[in-house]
Amino acid sequence: MDQNGNERSFKDPVCGMEVCRTTAVAEFTYYGKTYYFCAGACRESFMAEPETYIKHHRQHGMKPRRG
Repeated sequence: MDQNGNERSFKDPVCGMEVCRTTAVAEFTYYGKTYYFCAGACRESFMAEPETYIKHHRQHGMKPRRG
């Protein structure tokens, strides 16, 4: 994280590690949402099967739009 500790952190959807934009090794945008990864291997796993790693909010009935 940055030295001020003000940068927002994100959870790597594959391994669960906390990363921020400046410490993320890789990123990938899927259906308009950017995901950040601690390693290239996590990004590759996510790209191969993104639906495996995305948690959908049942209370809102949200699912990514296709096409």
